[in-house]
Amino acid sequence: QVQLVESGGGLVQPGGSLRLSCAASGNILRINAMGWYRQAPEKERDLVAVITSGGNTNYADSVKGRFTISRDNAKNTVYLQMNSLKPEDTAVYYCNANILATLPSMMRDYWGQGTQVTVSS
Repeated sequence: QVQLVESGGGLVQPGGSLRLSCAASGNILRINAMGWYRQAPEKERDLVAVITSGGNTNYADSVKGRFTISRDNAKNTVYLQMNSLKPEDTAVYYCNANILATLPSMMRDYWGQGTQVTVSS
């Protein structure tokens, strides 16, 4: 029943900005770490940024200083603010969350449906 729904992708010019959102819903007891991954065509899926339940963050070197991950625990939502976008940021971005569900009790990773980000002039 747990579901992650992403939004905010689109087409932007180099140097532009986008903010991605991912909202979790369902029989959620606790959300642990949340993160963003991306996958370009014919490339592997790579970690972009993660944030723990306590707010600690980590970023891929390629986005450090340009992207910011944050979360709103009251809304079960994680965000990715992307600034100074480059063509090499073009990819499908996937939200990920480690969630302890209830009824029945179960902990596992959940994935969003993916949202396309295209950076092109």
